[in-house]
Amino acid sequence: MRFALSTEQLDFAAELRKILDAGQVPAAVRAWAAGDPAKGQALLGQLAEMGVFGLIVDEKYDGADATPVDLVVALIELGRAALPGPVIESAAVLPALLQRLPDGDIAQRYLPALAAGAQLGTITFDDPQRGIALDADTADLVLVAAGDRVTATSPAATEAAIASVDPARKLARVTADTLIAEGPEVEAAIAYAFDVGVLACAAQLLGAGRAILDQTVAYAKQRKQFGRVIGEFQAVKQQLADVLIGLELAEPLVYRAALTLDSADRSRDVSAALVACADAAHRAARAGLQVHGAIGYTAECDLSLWLTKVTALRTAWGTADFHRARIGAALRSAEAV
Repeated sequence: MRFALSTEQLDFAAELRKILDAGQVPAAVRAWAAGDPAKGQALLGQLAEMGVFGLIVDEKYDGADATPVDLVVALIELGRAALPGPVIESAAVLPALLQRLPDGDIAQRYLPALAAGAQLGTITFDDPQRGIALDADTADLVLVAAGDRVTATSPAATEAAIASVDPARKLARVTADTLIAEGPEVEAAIAYAFDVGVLACAAQLLGAGRAILDQTVAYAKQRKQFGRVIGEFQAVKQQLADVLIGLELAEPLVYRAALTLDSADRSRDVSAALVACADAAHRAARAGLQVHGAIGYTAECDLSLWLTKVTALRTAWGTADFHRARIGAALRSAEAV
């Protein structure tokens, strides 16, 4: 079977990259980390106009009713730009969850605003009494999903921010407040939404890894040592070639996971994609830091924005051990059959 992105998907990715390149994302990330989300929200608004937040939202909720592959195409570009904010939650997880709740009125209440970018949303799958949510102070809708229950939190139930390795990731403890839905169907919807989040995280990591490689290659063509640009040295070439190979091998796993999102292989495939993309992005980050040398360690260097994002995203949707255990369990189950 041959898989390739359509012309429309490639054009969509190109348009997103054009918007993000013109939007001075590094400045927006630094402002977001400093507590000023205005620049980041303006960029998110532009992406909303492009339909990013309504990609997997049904047309009856004012969405595009697009495919998971379209969502992956968009999130790779958002990861490439290191965009701040709860984009995984707003564009992927909440639409996936709300549309699968048994009460359709809940989706009608929240999804049109999320799809239009008029509201941002976030969610935690942690302990319903002390869950940790991303950008709960900025989001208009904060949900807690645990077991077979989905609850919303009030502003009073959100505590002060928790430090993250990525200063632009504002984490806060939230407490379950108002029950939205519960029951066996809700439990299945929560499991599906979590896996959509894992897939979206993998896509962002892939995009971030590619951005780090691009920046590092450009730097290696400029920086000189011993009278030669360092990109001419075999050791540097080999490092960057290994990074490229890792990213190229991880990419098909992301698209496979998108294609099998509604199959029995869903959890196995999204976990495999995340493990591969996290490893590839981490390898890119290590090589990028080494090639950049001392300047790569400074917060003033834009590379640091991608390094900290990759470090945070590697475990944001489950550790490597957690996902490898899921892959192993799925393979053993298949062998038993």
